[in-house]
Amino acid sequence: MKFATRITTSLFAAGLMILGSATAQAQESSYKPGTVWNFSSIKIEPGQAENYMDFLAKTWKKSSEFGKKEGYIVSYHVFQVNNAREGEPDLILAIESKDYLSNAQQLEIQKKYEAFMAMDQHKMEAASGERKVMRKLAGSMELQELLLK
Repeated sequence: MKFATRITTSLFAAGLMILGSATAQAQESSYKPGTVWNFSSIKIEPGQAENYMDFLAKTWKKSSEFGKKEGYIVSYHVFQVNNAREGEPDLILAIESKDYLSNAQQLEIQKKYEAFMAMDQHKMEAASGERKVMRKLAGSMELQELLLK
């Protein structure tokens, strides 16, 4: 009889463990995916800070405002790195987007942007090359915010 009681108790305990495991797996995550951030690290060439800030205030801001109006940019920011050490950027440009974009969405946005800026990809790349005298792109990073529940 003791053996039968032990088996019953063991089976009952195993059933509780399985039930507890299934309940734990069904729990919701403690976070949810948030917005997507793109950061560009910019090293400004000597004597070009005001020229580059003029570009940001005019052209970069204009294109970012267009993105906000179209609904795919949530916010944009220019951050200055205080007391930058060797190898660190002078500025960080940040763009917050609602979500990742599919290739089709990227192409659709690119066409709208080209029409808005009255420039095609060739002209945009040439303009970017002309800004080399003002700045150096020191790197970029894409992050997704995790919203804690």
